[in-house]
Amino acid sequence: MFEYVPTDYARIFFMICLVALAVIALVCLVRAIIGPRFTDRIMAGNMIGTKTLLMVCILAILLGENYIADIALIYALLSFLAVVVLSKLVVTLHRVKKSQQQNAQTEQLKEQNKEEPNRD
Repeated sequence: MFEYVPTDYARIFFMICLVALAVIALVCLVRAIIGPRFTDRIMAGNMIGTKTLLMVCILAILLGENYIADIALIYALLSFLAVVVLSKLVVTLHRVKKSQQQNAQTEQLKEQNKEEPNRD
């Protein structure tokens, strides 16, 4: 069918894109390490996965190998699944923490009510 053969200028452009994507992925890695909240880390991990997917696709074009695009699709599915699982974990942990705080508050209110004598 149709096969793309990159010229020298296209190869240079793709190499520059690969370097730029690698730098952006490293910046996202720093954000994942520093990020004060867990959601920042999930977002940075998702961005790293997306940048890696783009790099794999560019390499597929540069090398002219079609099977690498299949690997990129599998990687995209795995990255999406990881983000969904981590998001579910964050939501579950948040709900558990919130319910523990509510239980602690109700216990404190019960203790305060026991300490106060009835004013009837």
